[in-house]
Amino acid sequence: MDEEGYLYFVGRRDDLIKTRGKRVSPREIEDVLHSLDGVVEAAVLGIPDPILGEAIAAVIVRRPGSTLTERDVMRLCAERLDEARVPKRIEFRDRLPKSENGKVAKKEIVFT
Repeated sequence: MDEEGYLYFVGRRDDLIKTRGKRVSPREIEDVLHSLDGVVEAAVLGIPDPILGEAIAAVIVRRPGSTLTERDVMRLCAERLDEARVPKRIEFRDRLPKSENGKVAKKEIVFT
């Protein structure tokens, strides 16, 4: 908070996604994805897009036996997030790459 009472978002600048002229925090989208029944893990990152600058992409690990679909994910995101924060691409994986300290290694995620 500055001396005039304004609050500023402070976080990792390299983690923000620049899309549609806005800066989007992946964490906000990941929180919505984690609220879905059937999601074990989720990672959100920006991927190059010629029009948007970066498109929002989500990689999701489903709980075994889950029937969660891309359509289910898109519907929930559209209900809870503004249009600029809805992922444009969703992929399901068996696992997410991890760093030595157990955090998701987003830089190792490659989209097929």
